[in-house]
Amino acid sequence: MECEDDFERRLISHIRESFKDSWLKNQGDPVKVISILEKINPNALLIGFGRRFATYKRAHLLFTDLDRLAKIVNNPNYPVQFIYTGKAHPADGGGQGLIKTIVEISRHPEFLGKIVFLENYDMRLAKRLISGVDIWLNTPTRPLEASGTSGEKAEMNGVLNFSVLDGWWYEGYREGAGWALTDKRTYSNQDFQDQLDATTIYSMLENEVIPLYYAKNSKGYSPEWIQYIKNSIAQIAPCYTTKRMFDDYADRFYRKLSNRSGELKENSFAKAKELAQWKENMAANWDKIEIIHYDFDEKLMNKKVEVGDSVTMSLVLDKHEINGNIGAELVRYHNDPLTGADVVKVFPMQIVKTEGTTVYYELHVTAVEAGTFKFGLRIFPDNKDLPHRMDFAYVKWLSK
Repeated sequence: MECEDDFERRLISHIRESFKDSWLKNQGDPVKVISILEKINPNALLIGFGRRFATYKRAHLLFTDLDRLAKIVNNPNYPVQFIYTGKAHPADGGGQGLIKTIVEISRHPEFLGKIVFLENYDMRLAKRLISGVDIWLNTPTRPLEASGTSGEKAEMNGVLNFSVLDGWWYEGYREGAGWALTDKRTYSNQDFQDQLDATTIYSMLENEVIPLYYAKNSKGYSPEWIQYIKNSIAQIAPCYTTKRMFDDYADRFYRKLSNRSGELKENSFAKAKELAQWKENMAANWDKIEIIHYDFDEKLMNKKVEVGDSVTMSLVLDKHEINGNIGAELVRYHNDPLTGADVVKVFPMQIVKTEGTTVYYELHVTAVEAGTFKFGLRIFPDNKDLPHRMDFAYVKWLSK
């Protein structure tokens, strides 16, 4: 069984071989190559960044303040080395530009052997990297990270993650088992946000990550760092295994579908026939629903609602020939100025009285958020035996 040091030594060996091969191929300056090889320190804190070089992944973020970065990587008592690798799509000029910038910076005298860019990124190199570094760095633009599978793979190898709370890390992060930048944007201006995130990364490295790694005991390792790794493996890794994925599919979908299939087939398909009749009745009479009255709170209509205010909405309708229930709800919408995301929240209305085919609804809501919102009422067929409302997607908006 290989220990962490074995994987790290293999990575360092791979890096040295890679530079030798590249030097021989390109007939590079041997003095510079030897200088790089001498400065690659297997005892340093190794931080890896390997992935597709799309601009939204912000590979440039670490290089926002080169003076501060130089102080971090050139501290003789706490050596730190950053290992970058990856490829950009052939049509992605921005991504290719990022790689060029990182390579150029890595050749500055103060960064030789401290900032390393490995060429020819492939599965073999990825395997070395995600098992050989100490930290996996990820800095995507919020909220554009789809998943972040490289971080999940590093996680399985005992590597600690340091990432923006986006993609998988939004759900995966546990305090004391890695590090995270908040999922909240502070600035709508992306350049300002990049500067803030870069400063936060520098600060966390200087004040949290590096001191923790080098808090070594007489046996040459940091007990606190080892505890972080144990917490990561125990609290995070089990949530991202193939077994967990299959269990989720079985619990959330397959077993539910199997159970529902059984319910529909019972008693010569009695439930299926009942639902079919209900749908036929609803479809035939949907346009006959009569909206007798609906009313929004005066404070809401006058746009004078303050946080803490209670507002009331009411609705009265006549179902006429419809059998079964009609659901009603208030839909609130606004656009988040920081993320640009559309935010929708639904508030179900309660049936307070029924008189024949006339149904009375009310909703009481306390305002807990400030801002400008759009809202409207809508009704829909309501049946507890539907697996999902989209199974019978009738809807009628009363206001917008």
